[in-house]
Amino acid sequence: MQFAVITSGGDAPGMNACVRAIVRQSIYMHHEVWGVLRGYHGLLEGHRRRLGLGSVADVIKTGGTFLRTARCLPFLNEEGQEMGRDRLREWGIDGLLVVGGDGSLRGALALHGLGIPVIGIPASIDNDIYGTDYAIGFDTAINNVTQSMDKIRDTASSHERIFVIEVMGRESGAIAIASGVAGGAETILIPEVPVNYRAMITRIKRSRARGKRHSLIVVAEGAAAGEDVTRLIEAETGYEVRLIILGHTQRGGPPTAMDRILASQLGTYGVQLLAEGKSGVMVGWQHGTLVTTPIDVVVNTRKDPDLELAQLASILSI
Repeated sequence: MQFAVITSGGDAPGMNACVRAIVRQSIYMHHEVWGVLRGYHGLLEGHRRRLGLGSVADVIKTGGTFLRTARCLPFLNEEGQEMGRDRLREWGIDGLLVVGGDGSLRGALALHGLGIPVIGIPASIDNDIYGTDYAIGFDTAINNVTQSMDKIRDTASSHERIFVIEVMGRESGAIAIASGVAGGAETILIPEVPVNYRAMITRIKRSRARGKRHSLIVVAEGAAAGEDVTRLIEAETGYEVRLIILGHTQRGGPPTAMDRILASQLGTYGVQLLAEGKSGVMVGWQHGTLVTTPIDVVVNTRKDPDLELAQLASILSI
């Protein structure tokens, strides 16, 4: 059989480890693998390369995606999706593995509906994909943020300052919550919960009153603009505040061991399912077990972050 793999949407650390697993499991099962370059855009343009064992040598430790990725507006409409289907049939592809987040999985669902055997694999630093406890890239992202917070705390303590740290998460507060707990943030602002600025200011003042001279405030970009939060704290307290926007540093660098292992397991499982004739499902990891969930359920079901963990952060920062 001939399989194709595509990495689409925002890059996530561990995507390369996943492609490596797909290639090596396919070759182990005596199948051929093609890598589609630059996501759905490359599919429509006809850009691909055959992947052998040497193609994925040493990529397990690298971030990003060596297949590259790009936005593809034409693939959002039916005509573009049909072009993608026709391209895959022209190539003689027997099954497609799509590694990416919500938009990528919606594209996979469209191709499945057009008769292409497809398996989805969740990769998103926001960890906002239903059907899996963890998406590829999340663990690396929160470790990146936590390491940055540790460094920022050193200078915050030295200069007795408050630091507002803006992290990614337009619609999901998962990164803010997890890194906020791990980094010992005093306040975590997320888009899923209305921002209580008064409670934040009260907490900061209370900390100062008991002798604590520095604070870290983690803000998910979808909850509030870090610049606005910084100005508000300065105006309400008179304290010295600095803003740090971590930006794309959160998704860069080598994937953690957890992301490499997860990516390897999901990629291998996806190939096995395609070889068995399965289609239209996303592989995931739930409660320590590999599972599948129909892609239409995945893209139409909201996954909320762990709000109990956010509450724990509030308790531990008293």
